[in-house]
Parts: sequence; C-alpha cells; structure tokens
Amino acid sequence: MGERKRNRSRVKIYLDILESIEKEESARLTKIMYSANLPYDRLVKYIDELKTRGFIEEVKDNESRFFVLTEKGKVFIKEIRKIESFLKGFGLSL
Repeated sequence: MGERKRNRSRVKIYLDILESIEKEESARLTKIMYSANLPYDRLVKYIDELKTRGFIEEVKDNESRFFVLTEKGKVFIKEIRKIESFLKGFGLSL
C-alpha cells in the first residue's frame, strides 16, 4: 500500500504561518500564502485567529499590510519546536 497523506494539524499550520513571518521579519499575505502553502481564504481565517491569540500584529504602511510576530508569537514558535523535537524522538509528528 502507498503512504497515506496526512493533513496538517491546526497547530502545524499555525507554526508554518508564524515561521514564514519569522523568516521575513514582516511579511505580506501573498508571501505567507505561498510559504505556508495555504489558499487565500483559509490563510485569512488563520491570520485572524493568530491576531486574536496575540501571536501576530498587522502593520499598515501606506497601502500595504504586513504581519509581524509579537513576543508571544516568538515564544509559541520556540515552545512548539521543542514539542516537535520531543515527538520526533518517539517517531511522531504534529
């Protein structure tokens, strides 16, 4: 049998989005969309959730919208990476 494709968990999607913002220091929706491999409509939903949770902030510069990590978002990334490493030791993933 072929390998079954797993959907990403909500936490893994959060991490992918946050890491794409971290990589750029500030990122536009389009950049995040491609980096996190999400369709626009789903990305907007997750962005709203991350803003509500206080992990990211929206910054407006003239007509552009950027997203930046908050301190809480940076801590979340760090802690989830520790959890991923722990799970990997048991052959598991997020």
